[in-house]
Amino acid sequence: MKTILPVLLATVWIVISEFVRNEILVKSLWIRHYEKMGLVYPSEPLNGAIWLLWMLLFAIFIFIVSKKFTLMQTTFISWFGGFVLMWIVIGNLGVLPGGLLYYAVPLSILETFVAALIIRKTVG
Repeated sequence: MKTILPVLLATVWIVISEFVRNEILVKSLWIRHYEKMGLVYPSEPLNGAIWLLWMLLFAIFIFIVSKKFTLMQTTFISWFGGFVLMWIVIGNLGVLPGGLLYYAVPLSILETFVAALIIRKTVG
């Protein structure tokens, strides 16, 4: 339970944070960017399931990192591993909307910090 509960609570937070950011705040950026490329923004259930898996794995990653590092170190190591590397890949593929990072950078740092804090407080 000392592993499962912190990971599940952090995952729930990450799901909420990702939903608010990507479905409410910046979805129009994604849709317009994909339309300009002649593509349809992927929003099928399988796509959502893969993102849910990413969120769970991200929470597990934060949990593991938090065992060896301070809260702030955990936040930035996890943020770099979870977001920066993802943005480099999707930027390289040409599917990252340029204006997205103005929103995504601060909100993803907040998302990672709160997830790390949840884990730290839940583990005790």
